[in-house]
Amino acid sequence: MSFMKHASIIIAALCVALVCGGGASAQLLPPGSSALSAPLPPPLPPPKIEAPVVPKMDAPLVPNYAPPPRPSFSDRVTTCLAEGAASGLGPTENSAYSRACATR
Repeated sequence: MSFMKHASIIIAALCVALVCGGGASAQLLPPGSSALSAPLPPPLPPPKIEAPVVPKMDAPLVPNYAPPPRPSFSDRVTTCLAEGAASGLGPTENSAYSRACATR
C-alpha cells in the first residue's frame, strides 16, 4: 500500500513538473545561434528614388567656364620625361629637364 502511495505521488509530481516546469521563452534560442552572439542590426532604410531633371528644349545652353583640372605631379613628370626623350636628351639632361618642366 505504501508503494502505491509513493508511486502515485511521484507520478503526480512528474506530471506537474512537465506541465508547469517548462523553461521561459526568453531562454529558448533559435537554431544556429549562440547566447553570446550580438543582435542583428536594424534594417537599412529604403533607397530614395527621385526622377532625374529633364532638360528643357528651348532653354539656352549654360557654358562651363571652369578650367580643366591640372594633371597630377606624377603625370607631369611622366609627360616631361617623354618629351625630353623624344627631343633626344641624354639621361642627365633629361632628368634636369623633367625636374624643371614638372615644377612649372
